[in-house]
Amino acid sequence: MQPSTVLTAFQQAAAALSLAAVLLAVIMVPAAWAQDASSVPSAPSAQMPAQKALPSSSQPFDVQEYAKPRSHFPDPIAPYTARHVEQPNLANTPRIDQLMHDGKLYISMNDAIALALENNLDIAIARYNLNIADTDVWRAKAGSSTLGVNNGVVQNTPGGGVGGLGTQVGSGQGGTSVAAGGAGTGTGGLVQSTFGSGPLITSFDPVLTGTLQFDRQEVNCSSPFCGSSQTTTTGNFAYTQGFQWGTNMAIGFNNTRLASDNSFNSVTPALNSSFQFKLTQHLLQGFGFAPNTHFIQIAKNNREISDVAFRLQITTTVDQIENMYWDLVYAYENVRVQKEQVAFAQKTLSDNQKQVEIGTLAPIEVVRAQSTVASNQQTLTLALTNLELQQLLMKNALSRTLVDPALADAEVIPTSTMELPAQEPVVPTQDLVNDALSHRPELAEQRINLSNTDISNKAIRSALLPSVDLFAYYGGAGLGGNPNPGYVCAQTPVFCEPNVPHPTYTAPPPVSYSGTLNQLINSTAPDKGLGVSLNIPLRNRAAQAMQVRSEFEYRQAQLRIQQIENQVRIEVRSAQFGVQQNRASVASAQAAVDLARQSLNAEQKKYALGASTSTLVLQNQAAMTQAEVTLVSAKALYEKAEVELDRAVGLLLDHAGILIADAERGQVTHAPNIPHVASRPAELSAPAKPQQ
Repeated sequence: MQPSTVLTAFQQAAAALSLAAVLLAVIMVPAAWAQDASSVPSAPSAQMPAQKALPSSSQPFDVQEYAKPRSHFPDPIAPYTARHVEQPNLANTPRIDQLMHDGKLYISMNDAIALALENNLDIAIARYNLNIADTDVWRAKAGSSTLGVNNGVVQNTPGGGVGGLGTQVGSGQGGTSVAAGGAGTGTGGLVQSTFGSGPLITSFDPVLTGTLQFDRQEVNCSSPFCGSSQTTTTGNFAYTQGFQWGTNMAIGFNNTRLASDNSFNSVTPALNSSFQFKLTQHLLQGFGFAPNTHFIQIAKNNREISDVAFRLQITTTVDQIENMYWDLVYAYENVRVQKEQVAFAQKTLSDNQKQVEIGTLAPIEVVRAQSTVASNQQTLTLALTNLELQQLLMKNALSRTLVDPALADAEVIPTSTMELPAQEPVVPTQDLVNDALSHRPELAEQRINLSNTDISNKAIRSALLPSVDLFAYYGGAGLGGNPNPGYVCAQTPVFCEPNVPHPTYTAPPPVSYSGTLNQLINSTAPDKGLGVSLNIPLRNRAAQAMQVRSEFEYRQAQLRIQQIENQVRIEVRSAQFGVQQNRASVASAQAAVDLARQSLNAEQKKYALGASTSTLVLQNQAAMTQAEVTLVSAKALYEKAEVELDRAVGLLLDHAGILIADAERGQVTHAPNIPHVASRPAELSAPAKPQQ
């Protein structure tokens, strides 16, 4: 390529850069107006009603809508305008209305999981983390540091509890959130981490800066060499950009127009233009892709972590909802058993009253029967209120809001019951452990975090090196304008050339602005050079400390993975033991119910023959009721133990047929299929309200 061709290209580039800067300044004015208009909040109205839930809509949550930043095309000002994120829809999905019949909410286990995937607020809060992680990728690709992702589990839904082993049926609230929005606190237990440190990175997004200025100055002269006034017009522009391999580019283009009455200026107005193109390449610190792209790699890994964390959120919430459902089933069955006990006690009381009237039974037996009825009524009231609490907790977990009176007052009727397999499947423990090590989200998160720490350490090792930069530049300057008619050399030539006989002064021809720009590239006043800059910190203790600490943190992260693996192995074995123990408890409770029922039948026969008392009959009835309650509790604990085993192995969602894509969209298209669940053989009416 000929030098003249290169110079012409530089001239065209300089002119295009100047034109682009002017156009950008013009188009940014309406963008700034739009920003100002959108940032001013509207004044609150005194007549504004309280916030209400939006109309129910099946519009799914679009995760891809904010997955990428806006481009200059087709809208040039799009990158400079604020994007509006729609307010969260607080209305429940239509599915919940479809399950309402006669003021009651009939839900199966599968319905409960589907409603939770669509409406549960823990999942709705965690869903935003996916787009938040996308914005970190944008920042990293622009050369900025990342802000991190929220990978904690949000668990602010009351009721239930994650993990069925060792829990009590129908007791207490669920877990609490790690932090606001699910954000975890700290890194590896350290107050401040070296994670993300490294050499400074120049913005990968091009940056165009400019200054347009008009200045009028009146001067009080104290010297014959100054003018009384001057007018200066300035137009300076600069373009900077960094590249991922450690190269920085800077282009400067400066223009000045100076009009002055100073007689020592040969031209007025004077046109001064200059430009410089400079490339800088890091040779040691900041050299190569590793230190310059570590934020991009970390941000992409963090986006993967957000997917894994969202899967963990779904697993945790589904686990909680299943536990809550079995709490509800237990409460429902407990009310049924307690009602049967109250009915039996009331019948015994009525029979005793009749026998006392005819004189075949002592009056004290009536008093004893009345005491038993009162005690059973109290137990029934406790069971009914516990059922109402479980119904409230379930409705809260499966809805976004309870402002709808129909839903708030609706009774929740579980249409699924517990199903125990005839024979417990035997799976080798090591197979379960291997599945857990492959599928547990916590392990996947830690492994990705370990990879991020390794990426960060490579950048930190680069920061340990001295800074050695090779730079090269090319520039030029131009001078133009009209000859100054008051130039001192034109008025008194001998003053400028005193040793020349008969001096004369010839004014130079005027030079236009285009001629001034031409001087920038025709080697009239070139400025070019090559150099190396050094920055060698002696002793370098700060960088050494940072690098060694980063290595220690990496080793800590390795140990943390091993610790989690050990914990997973224990959880799997404990969950497997829990299933076996609770299956044995169910068998024991079933045998106790059979014995209590036979004992009650035998006592009733003896009572009919006059060989027993009503007190003994009531005692046997109470024993059978307690045995039935224990059986229902044992079955619920067994179901929870099965849920805990699936969670510990990491296959809870797979066994339930839950699609993560449905959870991301908040719209279930594939109905879940929860194992160990059966439909009730006949529709049961809701238990009656407690008597006042």
